Amino acid sequence: MYFRLLFLLILANAARPVAAQSVAFTKDNFGDNKEGLREANRELKAGDDDYRADPPRYAQALPHFLAAQEFNPNNAALNVKIGDCYLNSATKTAALPYLQKAAKLDATADARTHYLLARALHLSAKWREAMAEYQLATPVGSNTRNGSAGTITPNDLQRRIQECRNGQQLMAKPTRVFIDNAGPELNSQASDYGPVVSADESTILITSRREGSTGGKKDPEGNGYFEDIYQSTWKGKAWSRAANLGAPVNTDDHNATVGLAPDGQRMLVYVGTNGGDLLETTLSGTAWDKPRRLNSRINTNAHETSASYSPDGRYLYFVSDREGGAGSSDIYKVDLDGKNTPVSLGPAINTAYGEEGAFMAPDGKTLYFSSEGHNSMGGYDIFKSVFENGKWSTPENLGWPINTPDDDVFFVTSASGRHGYYSSDRPGGLGAKDIYRITFLGPEKQPLLSEEDQLLASRLAPIKQTVLAPAVAVATAQVTILKGTVTDDATKQPLDAAIDLIDNTSGQTIANFRSNATSGRYLVSLPSGTNYGIVVRQDGYLFHSENFDLPAGAAFAEVVKDIPMKKLEVGTTIVLRNIFFDTGKATLRPESTAELERLQKLLTETPALKLEMAGHTDDVGEAAMNQDLSQRRAQAVVTYLTQHGIAAARLTAMGYGETRPEVPNTSKGNRQLNRRTEFKVTAK
Repeated sequence: MYFRLLFLLILANAARPVAAQSVAFTKDNFGDNKEGLREANRELKAGDDDYRADPPRYAQALPHFLAAQEFNPNNAALNVKIGDCYLNSATKTAALPYLQKAAKLDATADARTHYLLARALHLSAKWREAMAEYQLATPVGSNTRNGSAGTITPNDLQRRIQECRNGQQLMAKPTRVFIDNAGPELNSQASDYGPVVSADESTILITSRREGSTGGKKDPEGNGYFEDIYQSTWKGKAWSRAANLGAPVNTDDHNATVGLAPDGQRMLVYVGTNGGDLLETTLSGTAWDKPRRLNSRINTNAHETSASYSPDGRYLYFVSDREGGAGSSDIYKVDLDGKNTPVSLGPAINTAYGEEGAFMAPDGKTLYFSSEGHNSMGGYDIFKSVFENGKWSTPENLGWPINTPDDDVFFVTSASGRHGYYSSDRPGGLGAKDIYRITFLGPEKQPLLSEEDQLLASRLAPIKQTVLAPAVAVATAQVTILKGTVTDDATKQPLDAAIDLIDNTSGQTIANFRSNATSGRYLVSLPSGTNYGIVVRQDGYLFHSENFDLPAGAAFAEVVKDIPMKKLEVGTTIVLRNIFFDTGKATLRPESTAELERLQKLLTETPALKLEMAGHTDDVGEAAMNQDLSQRRAQAVVTYLTQHGIAAARLTAMGYGETRPEVPNTSKGNRQLNRRTEFKVTAK
């Protein structure tokens, strides 16, 4: 260890040329330019007033220091101050040349200068040089404040050095991704960040400090205008230009995006009052309601900064620095409809440092979050962990180039898992921070050696041909997105309808949603591993049911299913998609119970209603056998209903066998649709 540290110190000193002389702001050095010297000193004083304030006003100090630096670029102390200001700005990497120059100008640079230079090198991913400077900065570890260095201890320095080692390892094996700027439709010359996206990537909302904010106020720290929330929609090949949501979501104060429900109908908003609280707003038609503060189990006098819904909307994952946490801020989970106290996600996720930006993916088990701990390469890095078998997996760093030595926070994904969105300060951006879209490419295809050359005569030099292996499938999320439009079957007008998500195995309703009141659109996220019943309800209409039996491990799929709702009228026919029988038998399976209970409830609530229960099969097998099977299945439903209090006179059972297919029996999927149970209204 001693020789390694010695080598790093030698490397740092060898890479640095003989120091030049720092030039002071005195008349001895600028005797012929008295007016210029006076102006430079005025700028220095103005900059120092902001720089030495408590807390320092770096953004205000920087222009003064830069003006003085134009007059005298060779003052070591001034270059340190400029570098320090940049390290506390949105463009931290701009600090490096000033701090490098300061070190060259001052051969006896103090430990704080070495620390600031180490930070600038670290943020520029110059890992080895940064580690060497951190070693030279060791004396700052004295538990005293050092400007932007804060309270630095020897342990803090060792942590920084370890972050550099982590960065070296992660950069050596970069993640295969495309990272693309989202463009001027989403980004501005100001800072744009905090993207939240609907599961199908049709809607994105962001936070921006651009001109034109609702209150028109500017941040006193010089960070642009107060935060406002903007919304954009996907237009097939690009995003629409982001539009300010305006009142009542945006106010004269700061308003920031935090989380979005998978269907894009509910949004979580952060406001800076009460130490920092979380609010919720609902999309009513085309307008967002006035945000409502979440309850006191979630919001406290502490700082609650970010949150994410579970796909079923029952739980909230949120970040708080409340008492009792493991670090400066932790991630908690709470049941939104219950009364239980929020529960920390525990040591597998929360570290002795800060956690931030929790996002639960639409698969319901993959948590993305940012952390200063684990194997971060500096600041906050983005990690993912999967909840399986009752525990969280070891957090996995998303790697370089997604993560950088600076803070990388507020990462979200689409339901497919192919795309991610986050904000970053990268060269070539449109503003201080921009929104970027990440495309995950999956593992690299490996070259294979052709074996055909073995057929050549052994005395001939074999010629090996490099060929590409079959395409490597990109891993996608194990989730199905069901979306479409709910309409009146007769008028084709959109309907605001209730959508219940049922676990057919347990018969329990696991989530409730609504279609949009104006457009009728709905979206439901269905993690794999469950037999789902989907029931759509609206007063004055017969219920509509769908079934999705998704085995564990089922790959991502997006299904568009428009739902025409039918009114209760004589002759109306409704397919019961969640009635199940054993193969070739008329035995009702337990998964049918929830659907049968809905049918029983409909008959109980409508005493004059009479129904014909109809059974249908596909065309596989003999027609006579199919006819008999369909009759027995229809009768099984009637028997269940009469055993549960429905008068037999209100029900008839008819088997139609294979004679009335819904679709041609030309595929496995079509035959499955034709094997169905339905009812027809015969009287009301």
